[in-house]
Amino acid sequence: MPAAATRQILAIEDDPILRTHLKNSLESHGFQVTLADNGVTGLALARESAYDLILLDVMLPELCGMDVLTCLRAHSRTPVLMMSALGNEAHRIQGFDSGADDYLPKPFSIAELQVRIAAILRRVAYERSAPAAADNESMRFDDQRCDLHFEGRWVGLTATEFRLMKVLHEAAGEVLSKPFLYQQALRRGYSQHDRSLDMHISNIRRKLAREQILPLRLESVWGKGYVLEVQTN
Repeated sequence: MPAAATRQILAIEDDPILRTHLKNSLESHGFQVTLADNGVTGLALARESAYDLILLDVMLPELCGMDVLTCLRAHSRTPVLMMSALGNEAHRIQGFDSGADDYLPKPFSIAELQVRIAAILRRVAYERSAPAAADNESMRFDDQRCDLHFEGRWVGLTATEFRLMKVLHEAAGEVLSKPFLYQQALRRGYSQHDRSLDMHISNIRRKLAREQILPLRLESVWGKGYVLEVQTN
């Protein structure tokens, strides 16, 4: 995996055994891994240096992972993969709503972690290489910021939500199946027990409603998937 040779990963994890395992395993695959054992140190490192990806535990001393993520998202779009034994739906929703790009419940295998990391890095590389798309004067997709700009304000999408919205917007009015959206937007295979897509859709709907973006309606089509309806004046 030569392309990963210079990839910089920050792993914020308080379990010393897992922390060492992450460093040894990921560095054996060509990544450069920096470690932090608490939220305060991890946040300081994230602010001081540029990383391609941050692995963030939820249950951290001094500053919990959710608070670290909130602080990060105030100034950074660095992809964040959360890791936690708190893997129930409510905690996953909270993680995605706070700006996480993916959520990996503990315990997990290093093989699964590597697949998730590869998917996130592929998505980031795709977004950075794609040309910016401007729809009209009031609404535009900003690929550098990975966010939707509407009538002078930012919606506050995460990078994954932004990619999902772009895929839906490019096929506006067309029902897109869940397997297609997993492949095109989440960059991984579809499993009927995986609720990640539904959580991202729920978060996008809340943000569109919060910003009163009335021209965009994200609808569920029972048994088929999702469709983005765009109203024009």
